[in-house]
Amino acid sequence: MIRGKNILRLMDSHLEGNFSTDEATVVFDLASKCLQYEPRERPKINDLVTTLSKLQNKPDVPSYVMLGIPKHEEAPAPPTPQHPLSPMGDACSRMDLTAIHQILLMTHYKDDEGTNELSFQEWTQQMRDMLEARKRGDLAFRDKDFKTSIECYSQFIDVGTMVSPTVYARRSLCYLFCDQPDAALRDAMQAQLVYPDWATAFYMQAVALSKLNMDKDAADMLNEAASLEEKRQRGGK
Repeated sequence: MIRGKNILRLMDSHLEGNFSTDEATVVFDLASKCLQYEPRERPKINDLVTTLSKLQNKPDVPSYVMLGIPKHEEAPAPPTPQHPLSPMGDACSRMDLTAIHQILLMTHYKDDEGTNELSFQEWTQQMRDMLEARKRGDLAFRDKDFKTSIECYSQFIDVGTMVSPTVYARRSLCYLFCDQPDAALRDAMQAQLVYPDWATAFYMQAVALSKLNMDKDAADMLNEAASLEEKRQRGGK
């Protein structure tokens, strides 16, 4: 449709054709530029604002009024955590997915120690294939190719010979980056089942719950995770 410049099909059907073709062409061209593969070829935000502001014929009317969308009251600020937060806790409280990604990369699989005890017989070709799938998932995760990472980690998980809370946590984050908070929450809960006292599993649940607008549950999870970290530090583990 983009190549054919089929503007009528590309425009929002809810407009029911009630728009200027000239203005639609401007928006269409702008959107096409925003889709350029190379970031340097995309327009700067100031250029976007300048171009679009010229099309706003009712500058004094808020957009939500023009679109007939009811204005919601601002959500209350999340409760202050009851326990001091670690870097992971702080990143999750701010829902900073990029910071969480960096922390999971640095942590690698050190928190998986002791969650699997495999016999010599279990080191089969299937096992090697499964670990190869995890390796490919790790490389994609490092490169922020989250869709590929999900596919590879799913291959690892589906075999079921070896369970890894870290894989569940990493796939949970991948789902968050792909805007799938329900799937992210399920994986974080699975990580908790594998490793019941792992703070990271609770932190990931907190982020997923926040994305699902379950703010109170998210705050409870955040505090539970911080409490687990505090207990672990006191125990010298």
